[in-house]
Amino acid sequence: MPISIVSSKQRTTPARAKEQSEKALRKRLRGSFRAWSELALEPAGLRPATHHLRLIDELEAIAVGRSGRLLVHMPPGAAKSTYASVLFPAWWLARSPPLSLIAAYHTRQLAEHFGRQVRSLLEERGQQLGCSVCADQRAAQRIATAAGALYYATGVNGPVVGRRADLLLIDDPVRNQAEADSAVARERLWDWFRSDLVSRLRPGGSVVLVMTRWHPDDLAGRLAAAGGWRTLILPAVAETDDPLGRPPGAPLWPEWEDAAALNARRLAVGERTWAALYQQRPYLRRGGMFTTARIPVLSAQELAPLLADAERVRGWDLAATEAREGSDPDWTVGVHLARTRAGGFVVLDVERLRRGPAAVEAAICAAAARDGTSVAIGLPQDPGQAGRAQIRHLVRQLAGFRVRASTETGSKEARAAPVASQIEAGNLALVHGLWNAALLEELEAFPLGTKDDQ
Repeated sequence: MPISIVSSKQRTTPARAKEQSEKALRKRLRGSFRAWSELALEPAGLRPATHHLRLIDELEAIAVGRSGRLLVHMPPGAAKSTYASVLFPAWWLARSPPLSLIAAYHTRQLAEHFGRQVRSLLEERGQQLGCSVCADQRAAQRIATAAGALYYATGVNGPVVGRRADLLLIDDPVRNQAEADSAVARERLWDWFRSDLVSRLRPGGSVVLVMTRWHPDDLAGRLAAAGGWRTLILPAVAETDDPLGRPPGAPLWPEWEDAAALNARRLAVGERTWAALYQQRPYLRRGGMFTTARIPVLSAQELAPLLADAERVRGWDLAATEAREGSDPDWTVGVHLARTRAGGFVVLDVERLRRGPAAVEAAICAAAARDGTSVAIGLPQDPGQAGRAQIRHLVRQLAGFRVRASTETGSKEARAAPVASQIEAGNLALVHGLWNAALLEELEAFPLGTKDDQ
């Protein structure tokens, strides 16, 4: 009877079959964020909805290097943080050794919350990804894998010095509407993002900002205005040209909130909150005096022919208090305005600072030197001896320039009315500049806004 000889390569033991199966699964999971998300959510009986699949695709593009700067805007309750701050970091750490990820949230407590979730997920399911967490590091904000990948989570304005990142992930850095409406808080977040956080990024690194919109001048608004970012906007109710192909009026996650529920929510939160948080179209609290939509913004090329023989002046509104932690003092503002031969007005520049008296005086003199002697200078004179003494001192410092001091009378609303008329008639324009957004915001809110210095 012939004897059959089977080589060891042909013989498959149960152990080897299991090993091959696990290896195939690991390869599939590491190669597909969607596959990993479906597997990780399966125990809870959940599956990615249509908008989650779009978010998955965008985040996977970041991981494989197809996109380096990503803005994602979704309404509250859309589960964006489940994917962006829990599932994605775990998957990224498994497939990206020995790279580093820094995640930022609006508070340290939230950073610790998501850090614990990422660690727990890796400890429970990391074997399927082929990723093990170093057991000797138990801090909620720090995770290190055996392969050398690092994760660090922090709150906004938290310490990041001494750390480096190949990926920066920022998730909802704004805590509430009051914080979003505070110019001080917005500036503090902007400074921290540019000076502290982005400076930690290694060459070739990527940045992802996932946030619900709150304000036109929030972090996402400033980054979008700067350009160079890929943006995914998924409103609660579809509008025209919806990224998911929904017809106008269709809900984002009908299994979670249908059209009737969303309409009830809209009535409950009010139009401003609905437009910002749910539709990702924030607008300012409108005072109604200035129709800012009628103010064009001109390029340098459009401006040049208008300035021939134009009369120019820089008018100042004076304050002398430095901005300190927790304070929101008035601004010293100098607006450089031109009146053209045709009778129109153009704002050429806005100088804006919150400093002490010496710095204010230096700024006024420096602006005069830049503008030149052809530009008249308008200074407001407070009533009383102190106001007269201040003006005499400033006029002496501005020797050689045309200076006019005047006592202001009447309410700001009354003095603003002629400007509002010129705007309504289309006779006021701005030159494109970084100061545009702050000026337009103040005009939009006047006289209900917190500031009216400009």
